[in-house]
Amino acid sequence: MKNALQILEAKGIERIHDAMDLSSLEEVEQWLFGRKQGELTLELRKIGHLSETERKKQGEALHGVKENLEKALLQKKESLERTRMDALAEDDRLDITMDLPRPERGHLHLIPEFIRQVEDVFGRMGFDVAYGPEIEEEELNFDLLNIPSTHPARDMQDTFWMEGEKRKVLRTHTSPVQIRYMQSHKPPFRMVCPGKVYRKDADATHSPVFHQFEGLMIGKDVNLCHLKGVMTAAVKELISPDLTLRFRTGYFPFTEPSLEMDIQWGKGRGEGKWLEVAGCGMVHPQVLRNVNIDPEAWQGFAFGFGVERLLMIKHQIPNIRLFYQGDLRFLKQF
Repeated sequence: MKNALQILEAKGIERIHDAMDLSSLEEVEQWLFGRKQGELTLELRKIGHLSETERKKQGEALHGVKENLEKALLQKKESLERTRMDALAEDDRLDITMDLPRPERGHLHLIPEFIRQVEDVFGRMGFDVAYGPEIEEEELNFDLLNIPSTHPARDMQDTFWMEGEKRKVLRTHTSPVQIRYMQSHKPPFRMVCPGKVYRKDADATHSPVFHQFEGLMIGKDVNLCHLKGVMTAAVKELISPDLTLRFRTGYFPFTEPSLEMDIQWGKGRGEGKWLEVAGCGMVHPQVLRNVNIDPEAWQGFAFGFGVERLLMIKHQIPNIRLFYQGDLRFLKQF
């Protein structure tokens, strides 16, 4: 006939065997070995009331039951853990044939990306790249470019003058960079100068803050044929080889003769419309004299493109304001 310890061991083994998951097994473990009310814990407390002989005998019996139950618990726990991991492996199996979504990645805004392309295209044609400050001296922004104080570009409707600064202005074009370059380099040379410029002008095709890249080439025999060849090749590579463009006469105080380049709008409501994208011409002799270059020995051409204008044509963007609104629906298209 089984005694109380044997009955407890058998019952404990049975409950361990019947545990269906790790949570149930933990409940059985607490039932057996809980610090306050565990069945085996209570039996251990009873030993203190026995005689020395009975205490030794009962202690050995309890120790054997405890080892058997702990062994059964460990085996069951390992079995349940294997079952859980096998099920997890089956449910969480990686399907190597499944197309996973690509992680979303950022990219450059259209304007700096296009400027990099400009630098690459002209770099392959042997043009240096130069940069200058956006807060410019009046002399470099106007005077040395043959723009007198009575010229409309000096009017407050067009120009942001710096308050508290003596005759300093947010540059209205990147041409001052050309002046700085000619002051520090000896001809022959060729260069482009991209950057941000500022004018008091705002509508669908104008912005008070926009971007230009200008170019300059000075040599002994540089002429309008070189100008048209360089500009046409660059624009067709930057935008499209199928562009329809034209040159027409214009006026700029720093070039003589002066031309303007127009590109025909390709699609949509403005189809067939000509959009002016660049001013250009042969560098005015007075501008060369202003930077100590002899116009009798050297001549060259200069041009200036609006970055946003070219992008509007390339991507058929109807309004220049879209570049600056930060609308991800617009930017993610490119």
